[in-house]
Amino acid sequence: MVSITNLLLLFCGLTSCGQPKQYDDYLVSFNDSLKDEYGYKNKNGEIVIPLGKYDFCFTDTFRTFAIVAKPEIGVVAIDRKENVLYKVFNYDNGPDYISDGVFRIIENNKIGYADSLTGKVIIIPQFACAFPFKNGVAKVTTDCKPQSDDEHSIWVSNNWYYIDKTGKKVDQPNTTIE
Repeated sequence: MVSITNLLLLFCGLTSCGQPKQYDDYLVSFNDSLKDEYGYKNKNGEIVIPLGKYDFCFTDTFRTFAIVAKPEIGVVAIDRKENVLYKVFNYDNGPDYISDGVFRIIENNKIGYADSLTGKVIIIPQFACAFPFKNGVAKVTTDCKPQSDDEHSIWVSNNWYYIDKTGKKVDQPNTTIE
């Protein structure tokens, strides 16, 4: 006869299989305001990424990825080994805002999208112009031209369409989403 302890151990082992592991090992940004330098410390206060390695740390709590300004490259996402994952789309003098759980990224002058929680690319960069997601859809085009009026610029195209978060074309939403 199987003991209750063995049954409990078996149950605990089976129920934990396939469960996502909580990532409780994180880094926190810090800065030297006199030198205007930024870095990351672990939860014990030990410096992991020294001051001055990045021009700015946009991500306060670095779990799986962080958005930083890297000298001579620009605003990028890095993983925990500090590998550059991709460039982040610049908007309003900084990294793109998170909208609908995603943000825009850049590769070879094309725009795609990444998940704001994991940093994983959800739509590979393929659009010449792409607006942020709103209510599950984004307005995109593969051909556009920026048009400037001195202070501002707009994207102009005759071939706009809408996509969902899988990158699939969808019907135009009932409301304007730009």
